[in-house]
Amino acid sequence: MQKQIEDIYRAHSRKVLATLIRLLGDFDRAEEALQDAFAEAARTWPSEGIPRNPFAWLVSAGRFRAIDHLRRQVRFAAAVPDIEDSLYREGDDLEIGDMALIEDDVLRLIFICCHPIIPADAQIAMSLREICGLTTEEIAHAFLTPAPTIAQRIVRAKNRIRAAGIPYEVPDKAELPDRLQHVLHVIYLVFNEGYSASSGAEIVRSDLTSEAIRLCRLLLTLLPDPEVSGLLALMLLQDARRAARRGASGEMILLADQDRSLWDGERIREGLAIVDGALGAGTLGCYGLQAAIAAEHVRAPRAHETDWRRIAGFYDLLLAARPSSIVELNRAVAVAMCEGPAAGLAVVDAILASGELHRYHLAHAARADFLRQLQRFADARLAYETALELCRQEPEKAFLRKRIAELGGQ
Repeated sequence: MQKQIEDIYRAHSRKVLATLIRLLGDFDRAEEALQDAFAEAARTWPSEGIPRNPFAWLVSAGRFRAIDHLRRQVRFAAAVPDIEDSLYREGDDLEIGDMALIEDDVLRLIFICCHPIIPADAQIAMSLREICGLTTEEIAHAFLTPAPTIAQRIVRAKNRIRAAGIPYEVPDKAELPDRLQHVLHVIYLVFNEGYSASSGAEIVRSDLTSEAIRLCRLLLTLLPDPEVSGLLALMLLQDARRAARRGASGEMILLADQDRSLWDGERIREGLAIVDGALGAGTLGCYGLQAAIAAEHVRAPRAHETDWRRIAGFYDLLLAARPSSIVELNRAVAVAMCEGPAAGLAVVDAILASGELHRYHLAHAARADFLRQLQRFADARLAYETALELCRQEPEKAFLRKRIAELGGQ
């Protein structure tokens, strides 16, 4: 039963939280209610069984516990009836079962996290905390920032939302274009956390990748835009490889070694159709360019048939449109495949020398791979060890240990 409750938490907790925020009108109250609801589930479900609709049960339990907490706060006793009325409005029972409304709750949450009143760094931190459910420490590690700094950003963002009375809603269509890039960025962050979890025992969190794709489809119905389509294509093409990225024991399998027969053909066809349409219309934005890169990987019947020069060309366009050290690092791999490992190593060394990505384990792992190919084994070992020290995900750690062991006494 404990495993079932954990699975339900993983699958539904962020949607439950999003709906509780809408119903309770307060982030902190909703977060406390979420934890109370699952605590109650852990107490009662083993004896009473899992309800037919766990989502509705958890929302109702969380809201009831929120009222109960208010009743216990004697200093607010006079205000409790008014607060109760606000938390139990007419028609709320219908709302809990209204799946169309609930499906929009997470999108509402993204828009409130991405409101222009909130600084960009706080938008990202708050989104990862509220939508992905990452801990403050995990967010801090991902952005190479002290945990107290991340915590302060989140607290300040919530205070701004509360003080400004920001409505919990998707903006009017006239406002959507101005808010679009921030929302797309958050949806992709949700996807990336699912595609390559920042820490823990799993490589992939399919609940997050599926949710990000669902949200992007929903956003596309609200605002048909080439960048929304580009992001959807990118996520579909990357997620199509999910089943091949893990071995039977959960170990990480690199793209070049994956069994391509395990790739999801339906998602690939949908993603390629979007990319080819955008290429034909000349409407490739930044997400579209990334989708075009992903498309080149899935077009190749075998890894050695990948058109790396075309991929490098797309990376050049992406760098010109949106310079980024992460894009430059990914481009280094394409350069190495076209011009040899020494060329790739020169790019990575320049990135690290600039002070960028020095705490990013994949930069050191890429450097180690190039050094290994150049038979500079002692340097490669040191680079792998640095990557291992910085890595937080167990399958990646196991892969890096394997690489170090393969070097042996070389």
